[in-house]
Amino acid sequence: MSPRTSDARERMLDSASTLIREHGASGTSLDDILRHSRAPRGSVYHHFPGGRAQLIEEVVDRAGGALAAILGDAGDATPATTFDVFISTWKAGLEASGFRAGCPVLAVAVETNDDAPQLTEAAARAFGSWRDALNTVLRHQGVPPARARRLATLIVAAVEGAVALSRVERNTQPIDDVARELRALIRQATDAS
Repeated sequence: MSPRTSDARERMLDSASTLIREHGASGTSLDDILRHSRAPRGSVYHHFPGGRAQLIEEVVDRAGGALAAILGDAGDATPATTFDVFISTWKAGLEASGFRAGCPVLAVAVETNDDAPQLTEAAARAFGSWRDALNTVLRHQGVPPARARRLATLIVAAVEGAVALSRVERNTQPIDDVARELRALIRQATDAS
């Protein structure tokens, strides 16, 4: 039984995300996405009139929004608990992919994107939404605004770097090490408030 045509949009987004996480945006063609998603060729411009750039931008926006939602759903959870959810999300993705898949946002961010500057802007939005969500959680626990902003930036930068290291080393030790040190900083920041 072949996939339903009405599911083509979601399948293309899912496939593009998987392929970008594994091969980067420049290493992911529309043909690759269509083959992986088993979507009809005509569905690309039907669902994504802006073509490949629009499809990749939506993948980045979706990835950014999904993780921001996880962080935003923290409610009254402590920053350490929220951080643990952030870390476990990355570890699960790395392990499930056999360390083949990193972050689609980082994959797009590290490329030049001269021909599609909206992709760099989408990566900036995603990273910004994660920093904003972490900043909010930290400030909710009384961390002063300037320290919360700096710590949120450090968390995003360190975790993205740890994901890249874990991917190339094919184990979770780098992300575990970074998580342990960041937990101590988070605890220090919240205890001082």
